[in-house]
Amino acid sequence: MSLYAPQIKIPATYMRGGTSKGLFFKLNDLPKEAQEPGEIRDQILLRAIGSPDPYGKQIDGMGGATSSTSKVVILDKSKEAHHDIDYLFGQVSIDQPFVDWSGNCGNLTAAVGAFAIQQGLVDSNKIPENGYCTVHIWQKNTSKTIIAHVPITNGQVQEMGDFELDGVTFPAAEIQLEFVESNDKHNSLFPTGNIVDFLEVPNIGTFQATMINSGIPTIFLKAEELGYLGVELQEDINNDLQALEKFEIIRAYGALKMGLISELTESKQKQHTPKIAFVSQAQDYIASSGKNVLAKDIDLVVRALSMGKLHHAMMGTAAVAIGTAAVIPGTLVNLAVGVNARENVIFGHPSGTLKVGAKVELVENKWKVNKVVMSRSARVLMEGYIRIPPIF
Repeated sequence: MSLYAPQIKIPATYMRGGTSKGLFFKLNDLPKEAQEPGEIRDQILLRAIGSPDPYGKQIDGMGGATSSTSKVVILDKSKEAHHDIDYLFGQVSIDQPFVDWSGNCGNLTAAVGAFAIQQGLVDSNKIPENGYCTVHIWQKNTSKTIIAHVPITNGQVQEMGDFELDGVTFPAAEIQLEFVESNDKHNSLFPTGNIVDFLEVPNIGTFQATMINSGIPTIFLKAEELGYLGVELQEDINNDLQALEKFEIIRAYGALKMGLISELTESKQKQHTPKIAFVSQAQDYIASSGKNVLAKDIDLVVRALSMGKLHHAMMGTAAVAIGTAAVIPGTLVNLAVGVNARENVIFGHPSGTLKVGAKVELVENKWKVNKVVMSRSARVLMEGYIRIPPIF
């Protein structure tokens, strides 16, 4: 290969989904060498996003230097029965040379159905002239079903609307998502068998923790046990390197206890899962936008970390975990709500509030999740080609 060979052109679409954005690819548009999982695929996606970047800025790529904007999606017609789309998500590390394929992105899920319709991956006979197109998505990272209800106007995906989502500046069309849980024996809702555990972290402390597999594996802690109020914003956490290091150590020990890793060192290559979050009772606070969030308008407050930093809003998959845990008596999330289980809760996050609903049932003394529902929005930001230097 010539040192000065021309760049490779790959068809791609840059989309916002929920409070995240990322690069969307059709599987067949990727170079042949990248249509199967492996090193070449990861190298292409890393270079497209601009990683690894020791400066942490991703200037030489499409990433936005945050966990919410360092993401890739690969879509194809589904090979699973009764599904339209196979959806694979990659969380691209900003400063390290790896793509984490261990979990889903609930926010970008909002854009999957719309992209699939626009790119001809959904059968045309499923798309109404006006109304909603129901897209059945197979989430390949987690082997779970997601159902997206995408609004259609004049036979086209409707992107504009008046639905407001805290963490996103401008309104757009509402897309309802249903996360259908698998509830199989290999994916226990509470992997330790307990609704609340005591998580021992050497040299740091012992913490009450609810560890749950719903949406994405998540470790819930009590804000007060960590020395927080529960209404902290990004600058309160992300400017405290000692706190971030402590959270990462706690997350690693939690991952070990959940059976997600077999050795602590593995957590460095699985930064996307599990998530770590802390909860507290509803209280007044000022969101990052300056909006006043009132205790009377919410059920609890939650803060969550993604890829080692406090998230600016809330990850969609973590919202699924919040909705599920909120309706199961005795979890730390449910105790923060402080009332009997109910299907819908509104929680406060750094950018504002979010409503999420879950349907669960107790079957043979084990909790079973039927589905979790929330609304998001999405739109195309740019489409055409991503260009990267030749790397193979």
